Amino acid sequence: MRRPRTIYFNDARHYYLFVFEPPMRLEDAWRPIDEVAGTAVDTFIYGVSRADGLFYPSGKGRRFGANLDSFAMAPYWRVWENMQSLIDRGLDPLQVLVDRAHEQGMDFFASLRMGDFPGMDGKYTLSGGGRGYVHREVREHQLGVLEELATQYPVEGVELDFAAAPGGTSHWLKPEDVEEHTPLMTEYVRQISQTVRQRPGQPGQLGARVYPTEALNLRTGLDVRTWLKEGLVDYVVPLSYAYFVLDSQMPIDWLVRAAHAHEVSVYAMLQPYYTEENRRFYTVSNATPAMMRAAAANFQAKEVDGLYTWFMTWPLGEAERNTLTELGRRGLIEEGDKHYFLCRKPESEHVLGYETLLPIQIDRDDLGKAFSIPFSVADDPQNPQVQSIVLRLNISDLVGADRLEVALNGESLAGEVCRRSSARQVDPYTGQWLEFHLEKVRPKRGDNLLELTLLERPANLHSGVVVEDVEIAVKYGTYPAGL
Repeated sequence: MRRPRTIYFNDARHYYLFVFEPPMRLEDAWRPIDEVAGTAVDTFIYGVSRADGLFYPSGKGRRFGANLDSFAMAPYWRVWENMQSLIDRGLDPLQVLVDRAHEQGMDFFASLRMGDFPGMDGKYTLSGGGRGYVHREVREHQLGVLEELATQYPVEGVELDFAAAPGGTSHWLKPEDVEEHTPLMTEYVRQISQTVRQRPGQPGQLGARVYPTEALNLRTGLDVRTWLKEGLVDYVVPLSYAYFVLDSQMPIDWLVRAAHAHEVSVYAMLQPYYTEENRRFYTVSNATPAMMRAAAANFQAKEVDGLYTWFMTWPLGEAERNTLTELGRRGLIEEGDKHYFLCRKPESEHVLGYETLLPIQIDRDDLGKAFSIPFSVADDPQNPQVQSIVLRLNISDLVGADRLEVALNGESLAGEVCRRSSARQVDPYTGQWLEFHLEKVRPKRGDNLLELTLLERPANLHSGVVVEDVEIAVKYGTYPAGL
């Protein structure tokens, strides 16, 4: 049965066990829960594993640091000492979080990375030359950990994190084993589902993080469509862990349709970043509330059952808590300011499984050629509360002598006000932001098409231009716009 949720995820490390100084106070142990309490978050999901260990005192797998006599980094030392300081006082670090979540009225799910198996001999892992889940020993080991989480702790359910590979874990099958052993992986999910749902007492729920496209899931041995058809999971979350940039255009329609046909929930992942460090003079920056709102609105237009996020600017402040409140209240999203932006190609495109258009190189040989950029927005430009809509284009190597034609849904923007500014402060000569204040020509709710054509360029300037960024800012007001 489908269920609405607003979910926050904590990976146990970066903003928790890595940070606090041991011995851990209960106030610090409760921090991941308490920092989202009082918002719309009704479900807390905790990442209990990494390749080098589990972040709780497991009887099935290896606890983080249990195989070490000393630690190479202060954060790793803190992880061990923080957990141990609770254990020495008779407290289970995972149980402390589960109890606190329930006290605050939240469901609790334990999320297990499926690509690594801490506590097992490295020879079974793909990175160690093994064949992953082809080995019966691996399947039994992971099932034991999942059963422990589902039965030894009063969690509402467990989450299978397949999307952590390749950015956070190895895969579960070698490429040459995928075709033969995809049915094996499906049967394994059946077994996990049965174990979790038939636990003593109240049935547990099973969720799964999967990839955004069906093709990428199948390429790694995950027949998600069959899981949905058989109702093996209660929810799915499409994402790629290796790409932390928020993508309001993620193509998940296939997953929503397939899941809803069998009453399985889909929770859209709002990744945390606006920019990463893979561009010159750029550093990591978190998405703003308006950016989160835009992505949330687009996903709600696709009829997802809830929103799922993590890794927001920490410590969580007023802006972050306000965003977490808005994510559970559709009305606040619908008529709130929005900042849509189109994602750029990641360094390794295979991590997404779908095409991102930016950046677009327009060479001199492309003069007169139209480049199309599809995008979608959830806002209705006819809504009288919409005060302004601005289209922003960041174009490298652009000069004033260039003649550029810009059209939106087949209508020229030549009659709209266009303001220019430097692309960056550090090297302002490299490009320009073009800001089109859309009054006569506006995007429509849903799918849109932007077309860019470089018509003329100085004859003695041999380079082309690069469309680096495309953004749409929508602002609302209390009173209707106009007279």
